[in-house]
Amino acid sequence: MKRLQSKMVILMLCLSLFIPALASAHEVNTTGPAPDLRAGLGQLLGEHALLAVIAMQKGYDGAADFGDAAAALSQNTDDLTAAIASVYGRAAGEAFKPIWSSHIGYFVDYVKATAAKDEAGRQKAIAELEDYRMKQAEFFNMANPKYFGKTAIADGLKLHINHLLEAFDSYVSKDYATAYSDLRTAYAHMYMTADTLAGGIEAQFPAKFPVGTVDSPGIDLRAGLGQLLGEHASLAVLAMQKGIDGAPDFAAAAGALNGNTDDLSAAIASVYGKPAGEAFHTVWSSHIGYFVDYVKATGAKDEAGRQKAVAELEDYRMKQAMFFNSANPQYFQTAAIADGLKMHIDHLLSAFDSYVSKDFKNTYAFERTAYAHMFATASELTGGIVAQFPDKFHGKAPMSPVTTIGMKTGSTTLTINGKTAKMDVAPFVKRGSVVIPLRYLGEAVGVKVIWDNAKQTVWVKDGENTAVFSVGKSYMELNGQHKEIGVPVFLHGGRVQVPLRFIAELLSWNVNWNSANGAITLTKAMMMEMEHSH
Repeated sequence: MKRLQSKMVILMLCLSLFIPALASAHEVNTTGPAPDLRAGLGQLLGEHALLAVIAMQKGYDGAADFGDAAAALSQNTDDLTAAIASVYGRAAGEAFKPIWSSHIGYFVDYVKATAAKDEAGRQKAIAELEDYRMKQAEFFNMANPKYFGKTAIADGLKLHINHLLEAFDSYVSKDYATAYSDLRTAYAHMYMTADTLAGGIEAQFPAKFPVGTVDSPGIDLRAGLGQLLGEHASLAVLAMQKGIDGAPDFAAAAGALNGNTDDLSAAIASVYGKPAGEAFHTVWSSHIGYFVDYVKATGAKDEAGRQKAVAELEDYRMKQAMFFNSANPQYFQTAAIADGLKMHIDHLLSAFDSYVSKDFKNTYAFERTAYAHMFATASELTGGIVAQFPDKFHGKAPMSPVTTIGMKTGSTTLTINGKTAKMDVAPFVKRGSVVIPLRYLGEAVGVKVIWDNAKQTVWVKDGENTAVFSVGKSYMELNGQHKEIGVPVFLHGGRVQVPLRFIAELLSWNVNWNSANGAITLTKAMMMEMEHSH
């Protein structure tokens, strides 16, 4: 469970949106081919999910900016294609692009059929997406047959497709809270996908990605910061658009943004204590409120109100900078932090002003700039955090043996490194995903599972880490922080059932499911922290 602990550091140390000038930061290996590959794939795949959801909403609504939202999604495809070509060559990039582009077209077909109330068209689009995922999985398997199992890749793509369709269907049915919950799930899943792809590529080309450079708490930190900071920027742009349009889903979009704020506040509290978390929440929330004020004043054609909001954002950035300087005075300088926050504020205001003036091309150019800026922020921010907490970022080295867990859909037999045990409920397939009793999954990977029948809640504990699952909820609480798991937790055969792949990959296990015979294999190389002298 050591890798889980390092992933926890990502959430615990998510600080803010700025690019500080790091003064003599403690040297850490969080940049280079392997860290850049992982962060870059996460950035591009996460952006794909966000832009796809946005474009599908705009397409269904017949919005004037649909074409430019779709163009931004196409630009993301170009960038992703270039990333694939940088690893496997130009010919591979050229082969990847039409396959990847096809699934975007099938989503558009689904949107059009939904708007036309054409159920046959919807089902045709779903069938085409099914065909797409197998072609895409075959592409990756051919590029890397040893480390990219075709079935495993296809399973991951199935989750991606389902996440986007569910987010769209919820939007169409006006269940906006679920739509934005699904959006966040789709986005988070792309980072798991990025980790899987990066891991396979690194294993395939060990000369380019030496073992000692591919995994460390600092690299985990950089990837996680990028994920959370990027999400904030895109949700802010979208919420401001919804606000000026008076859209019925504005409250849900703002709620998703506020959920991000709650996560950041909990992270601050876990590092600096509850009072600091509460102070952060107040300051951070204020700048979101000032953006809302700017939107309202724009809608009312109140120029004085707009300027007042801009002045308040100026005051905010100085307060936020001072907050973080007091938390980390050696590495986070007030002026540098404030400058980074100025860039963030300007990006969001420029994206919004362009949207209001119907300059949609620049709207999405600024949106993508705002999003990308957060990943540069994450890289710089990682250096300061690691410098402040050097004892948390010792290197790691792999140990043997690899732990292997085997099971099969329809079978109650469970094997752990060849030793057989029995489950009272067998894994099975539901809506294209394998589900398994949480107790057996938890005990197999070595954690303590506690069930409260009265509350219909289960606690999974590993040392100081606690995950809480509640029946009927499509999320868990990880050390008090909200984490989407894709589908609602449910009871079957008297056991709490959860999606195997999502939970196992969250705990950093590799999952392979052979749909032909139902065999499921989980593997994980155990990790040990290396001792260093200072």
